[in-house]
Amino acid sequence: MTMSDRLNKNEQLIGLAYLMRMATSGADLGPLGTALIARAGADPRTADAYALMDLSTVLQLRGNRELALEMQFQAVSLQQVYSVPSRDTQPACIRLLAVMGPGDLMANSPLELLLEELDVELNLVYVTPELDLPLDLPPHDVLFIAVAESRQNLPLLEKIRQAVEHWPCPVLNRPERIARLARDQNSVLLSGISGVEMPGTLIINREALQRITEGALLMSCVLGDGDFPVIVRPVDSHAGKGLERLDDAAALGGYLDLMAQDEFYVSRFVDYRSADGQYRKYRIVLIEGAPYVCHMGISDHWMIHYLNAGMAESAEKRAEEARFMAQFDDEFALRHREAFRAINERAGLDYLGVDCAETAEGRLLIFEIDSCMIVHAIDPVDVFPYKQPQMRKVFAAFRRMLLHAAGKN
Repeated sequence: MTMSDRLNKNEQLIGLAYLMRMATSGADLGPLGTALIARAGADPRTADAYALMDLSTVLQLRGNRELALEMQFQAVSLQQVYSVPSRDTQPACIRLLAVMGPGDLMANSPLELLLEELDVELNLVYVTPELDLPLDLPPHDVLFIAVAESRQNLPLLEKIRQAVEHWPCPVLNRPERIARLARDQNSVLLSGISGVEMPGTLIINREALQRITEGALLMSCVLGDGDFPVIVRPVDSHAGKGLERLDDAAALGGYLDLMAQDEFYVSRFVDYRSADGQYRKYRIVLIEGAPYVCHMGISDHWMIHYLNAGMAESAEKRAEEARFMAQFDDEFALRHREAFRAINERAGLDYLGVDCAETAEGRLLIFEIDSCMIVHAIDPVDVFPYKQPQMRKVFAAFRRMLLHAAGKN
């Protein structure tokens, strides 16, 4: 389907996967945004909800978050259910309905990126504090709760829990289990697992942190399991926004001067450098309890995001990532098999993301477990040819999970 076909089709989204591919390839999304504005229409009573929802995605990918959320709000006010296109031309083997909440690209599990090339019919239904699950829903074999954990979403997850408690078809990623994934609860949830290290994360208010900067309170007394250096980030922040390593009380004071928030997550810093001085961070997904690697970032800086790790610029790093992926099942996954098994049991989710590393002692260092980590196959094939086979394994496992849930294999 061409871009023109997608733009003129007002009963399906252009979709996150297609738009993210455009953005990643360097395409200018401006003209598309202009065309979507025109298609949406000036009269809000007759506005095209699909155009507004796609426009919201375009605006988010261009960094205009506030306007994007306004477009999303308008779209959901007009229509709660959206059909997502698939690149697979075969008849769908299964029908999946995903329950979504309002918010940016981190607010829901990005299922479109997992199902882009699969024979799965995907529909999205948006639920908000004001809007319940509609009675008239597309036929579906499996319901997937895509809403991410956040303080803001806890009432929404409870509302969804009540609505799906006696759902007539299988429900994956139960909302009450997603609700337990708060950063300050991750370490409690995973405490005592052999071979796993996850520093305790506390929510500390500005007043207490200010007292530490003044010497009236010791960081070690607050944390209980460590002292400076610490990792600090505002509550409900994502993608490294506001995340800093602070080495002493003076650095903490400088940090607070730059931040307007009143509450912060604080945990002790674990130095996870390898023998060569590089940090290595892994994104793993557990699908029906089985671990699959999605990427490996290598950097000389402790805060690794794949896009800032210089993977595209370094053939040596990519070669190491390719080896890691090829050997993952027989080495890393086998080495931490019992840890992954226990994490899966504690979390109790059908699909779970794990950002992790290895300590010098060989323990599995957990940074975060979450249900909405971005997993995709959008990286340029000419630069990352080894990723396509690995991501196909991930997507195939996700498809099998859906089939198992629906009793179709």
